[in-house]
Amino acid sequence: MADYEHLLVKHDGDTVRITMNRPDRRNALSEGHLRELLDAFETAGRSSATGIVLGAEGKAFSAGHDFADVAARDLGGVRDLLKLCTRVMQTVQEVPQVVIARVQAIATAAGCQLVASCDLAVAAESAAFALPGGKGGWFCHTPAVPVARTVGRKRLMEMALTGDAIDAATAAEWGLVNYAVPDAELDARVDDLLARATRGSRFGKGVGKQTLYAQLNRPEADAYAIAVEVMASLSQSPGAREGMASFLEKRAPVWPD
Repeated sequence: MADYEHLLVKHDGDTVRITMNRPDRRNALSEGHLRELLDAFETAGRSSATGIVLGAEGKAFSAGHDFADVAARDLGGVRDLLKLCTRVMQTVQEVPQVVIARVQAIATAAGCQLVASCDLAVAAESAAFALPGGKGGWFCHTPAVPVARTVGRKRLMEMALTGDAIDAATAAEWGLVNYAVPDAELDARVDDLLARATRGSRFGKGVGKQTLYAQLNRPEADAYAIAVEVMASLSQSPGAREGMASFLEKRAPVWPD
């Protein structure tokens, strides 16, 4: 296991728990922090784990980009930082494991982007979410990309243009998170959702997740073209064969992976 400066990584059975641990900087996403997140997700993605939980320590899930890092860069340097951040967000969706954000506190700008990029999210009722660039000097252009794909146009516009925070209950209503739960129940509800989302064939689930992302936001005909080919191919996989056989034979499945 890598020794990280800004993260805590724990292997808990079939789950990898990645915890951002820079509370003094509100888990701001400096270059070093982003590089560690990228390495942790790539490493977890290559493991036999079935799920990944992304959480944080402190009074913020993540405050977004570290302005001390950004302000010290020229145009090319900021572009490189944003490309690195984008790669982290894409990797969260590319790994075959189910990724759940465990949001214990406020998530703003690129921190909100990180929540939106995860497959699933559970938030404590005391958490909040914002794209604050709309009321500042640096608009949240890149954080808005995955947020737009989770909450829709009008809600995105409200978040991005006002910069105002929404509470966890509103985030759940808008689809930014799956559930807003009492703070004391956060870990139990995260684990319950993870257990439900990781049932079945690990291989089939991984391909399923990646196919969902491949067809999202494409025209319906294109989405069907992708889904038909993948679903037909996967019908021949050991997991699919076992799933069908166990159903027909009225027995519990024994997954080959």
